[in-house]
Amino acid sequence: MASRMMRLGMSIRGYGYHPAAWRHPDVPADGPLRIEHYVRNTRAAERGKMDMIFFADGAGIRHGDFPRGAMTRIGSDVVEMEPMTLLPALAMVTNRIGLVTTASTTYNEPFNLARKFATLDQISKGRAGWNVVASWSKWEAQNFGLEDVLDYDTRYARAREFVSVVTGLWDSWEDGALLLDKASGQFFDESKMHVLNHEGRFFKVRGPLNVAAIPQGHPVIVQAGASDQGREMAAATADVVYAVHDSVERARAYYADLKGRLAKHGREPGDLKILPAFCPIVAPTRADAQAKYEQLQGLIDPLVGLNRLYGTFGDLSDYPLDGPLPEPADGDLELRSLSLQSIEMAQREKPTIREMYLRSGITGNARVGTPSDIADTMQEWFETGACDGFNITPATLPGGGEEFVEMVLPELRRRGLFRSEYEGQTLRENLGLRPIVNRYARRSPE
Repeated sequence: MASRMMRLGMSIRGYGYHPAAWRHPDVPADGPLRIEHYVRNTRAAERGKMDMIFFADGAGIRHGDFPRGAMTRIGSDVVEMEPMTLLPALAMVTNRIGLVTTASTTYNEPFNLARKFATLDQISKGRAGWNVVASWSKWEAQNFGLEDVLDYDTRYARAREFVSVVTGLWDSWEDGALLLDKASGQFFDESKMHVLNHEGRFFKVRGPLNVAAIPQGHPVIVQAGASDQGREMAAATADVVYAVHDSVERARAYYADLKGRLAKHGREPGDLKILPAFCPIVAPTRADAQAKYEQLQGLIDPLVGLNRLYGTFGDLSDYPLDGPLPEPADGDLELRSLSLQSIEMAQREKPTIREMYLRSGITGNARVGTPSDIADTMQEWFETGACDGFNITPATLPGGGEEFVEMVLPELRRRGLFRSEYEGQTLRENLGLRPIVNRYARRSPE
């Protein structure tokens, strides 16, 4: 058996990660509107002993109608359930799997968010995780009284302070602070309750949090740091990083860089798990897997394909789909790291517009093949310094997630690369992370 095991999450938001997933005949068109859809996907991931489910949520629709008419054809990220309300319900029908969702540092306040995640951790008995994002979409900004997003540096500075305030609030109550002593009449030990009194550039928060000490100490913090600012923030504060890479070489460079930043923050390499996106399309034979993939690719509406290229390459609707892809216009890119990867690939391989949007059908690394083929790719990345595991982004839900659990996980177990049973009760334990020690308890004399 391998001494080091993969850590695996599954993103179960919406219909799946292929842009035509909602049109697939086996995908329920109203799935994201029904609790049963999420229960089925979550239970499948837990049946596979995966570490966590993951919601890459946004504060509104993050698609513009470019080209005109594209919006009416996009099924993903348009209507769905709000995950901070949904996850407590999923906690009640599961026992071990972690429950992770995105929440923006731009459009929330630290006290409210700290309280929500602390409550989720209590409800789930230690399975909550927060995916920290600074929010990039102008369409989200316009839901909060802004015409456009805050500038890049301001968003990250606010995010760093936001995380500091939230983690400080999570330390408001040390273990044993609540005495609940009816005989003496003493409800809590005042020496173990702490007022934060934070005053910073963006926030002024007194505290304490009105939620008691939580099972994990702190919910697990997830980030998607790709820029230099994002990497520094992840190295200082994250437990898990969700990355997107289009090659193992790029993933290895990212892994080495991010792990190399930990020491200056007093952290060890094992304190941060890097889980890139990985989309497996699996079937018993390669021919069957390829047929599945081609079926999905054939369902991509050209307007949806052009919409996916718009943020990087601008409006291509006046160009022939089977003609060359023009150079991108100068200016800011919506998602810097992903856009740069797309531009570099386009310059290297010279695809047509249609070929480019078909390649953009699945974000990050994808593999089409048999269970053994999928496991080969995952093993190569895992054993050659590219990752600590993966966040699985199924092409379709529920089918793609269930096929991964039923076909790929047994192969990974056969190779000694993934658990057969959960090691602990909490998400932090199952990820192999060190326990959180309350900052005030650390300062207390022996």
